[in-house]
Parts: sequence; C-alpha cells; structure tokens
Amino acid sequence: MALADDSGYESVICVKPEVHVYKIPPRATNRGYRAADWKLDEPAWTGRMKIISIGKLAYIKLEDKNSGELFAQAPVEQYPGCVVEAVTDSSRYFVVRIEDGSGRHAFIGLGFADRGDSFDFNVALQDHFKWVKQEGELAKEEASQSTAPKLDLGFKEGQTIKISIGNIKKKDPGAKSRPMGSGLLLPPPMAKGAVLVSPPGGQQSPPPTHSNTASLLDFGGRVPAAQSTADLWGDFTAAGASSSQDTAKGWVQF
Repeated sequence: MALADDSGYESVICVKPEVHVYKIPPRATNRGYRAADWKLDEPAWTGRMKIISIGKLAYIKLEDKNSGELFAQAPVEQYPGCVVEAVTDSSRYFVVRIEDGSGRHAFIGLGFADRGDSFDFNVALQDHFKWVKQEGELAKEEASQSTAPKLDLGFKEGQTIKISIGNIKKKDPGAKSRPMGSGLLLPPPMAKGAVLVSPPGGQQSPPPTHSNTASLLDFGGRVPAAQSTADLWGDFTAAGASSSQDTAKGWVQF
C-alpha cells in the first residue's frame, strides 16, 4: 500500500496478468451489449489489468505487461453502474467507460480468457463498494450520536448522596448494660416448711456457715485434704450429739 495523493492511500485489490480490449460497435438497442457482435478473435490490445482503491473510488487500470506503461483507466464511483456493465451473452466480457483525464471518455470491450478471472474482477468491485457503504452507515451513526445530548452522571459541586443499609439495629443510648457476674456462689435455699426460731434472749442466731466457704472463694491456693474433710463434717458430728436439745431450742418442724 502506497500513498497516491492527498485524498487517501492507494490499495491494490485485484491484478490479472492478461486481459483483452476490443473495439465495440454502438449499442443498437436498449437490451444491452452482446459480446458476439465484437471481433473476439481480433483484440485491439492485450495487457495487464489492475484495480486499485483510493478512498471511496476504485480505478481500473490497463497497463503494459512488460513496461507497466498506462494504456487506459476508468474511475469507478459505484458498482453496478454505468462505468462497468456486463454483456448479456457471456460472463467473461464487460463494457468499460474509460477516461483520458481531460473529460473525454470512450466505451471499450474488456474480456478475460478464464471465467475465474472475470469472477475475481466482479467480486473485487463488489467487495470494495460494500465496504464503502458500511463506512458511510457507520459515519452517519457516529454523527447522530455526537449530536445527541450526552448524559452527565458526575456529581455537581456540593452534591451529596445518602446510602441506606438495612438490617442494622441501632444501639439505644438509654439502655443500661447488664452487669457481669461476680463469680460468688449463693447459699443453698432453706428446706420447705422450716422456720427459724430465735433462741432465748431475743437474738436471732445466724445460719450455720461452712468452714470451706473460704476455700470456694480462694481460687489461687490449695486447701489440704485432711483439714477440709474435718471442717466439712465437724458441725454434723457435734449436731448429732445434742440433736434433741438443739431441736427443742432452735428449730420447730411443722
């Protein structure tokens, strides 16, 4: 691909090493041209054909196969169109309108020796103008999008937003926190139906306490086994000796 002029890049889209040019008679009717009316065994010129694209235009160039000298060219603005026209009786021949650059033009017959070459010639022109059409539609779409007002999603100066998040309970500032436990053991409850009677003298005797209470509260030290056993059963031994007297003085069962 080489730079041809200021209008765009020159791209070669098809090359055929051998084509034939024929002088054609004027069109007799509106039905189209017929290759059978030409002198197919006496071509006026034989050489190389090249199709190049520059921007939206395609150029059919006929060149000498040895020196590359230009014989004729035909600028094509659309296809199918009036510049390139297929004959009615063959797929290997076309009528091409050539120009000399000064405004003069003429119609010549263009023929290919192989049907595959004529097929490539036809497809190359179709693909180029299909691309031109797609580029035009894309340009129109971009132009319509550029004229449409753009959506501004940015924050304005001083603008704020609030975000609400559900399932989160707020702490009541007036609610009091529950105190943690001190770790002390409560005394066992009294037996149902038992009443504590004051002894003579009007003073109420305190409830019996166990000597191993300090051992329950003292988590750091160890209590000897013999001492704890004696303290634990000592009160019950003394109570067994004077059970009748204590019952009469201190406890009354109902």
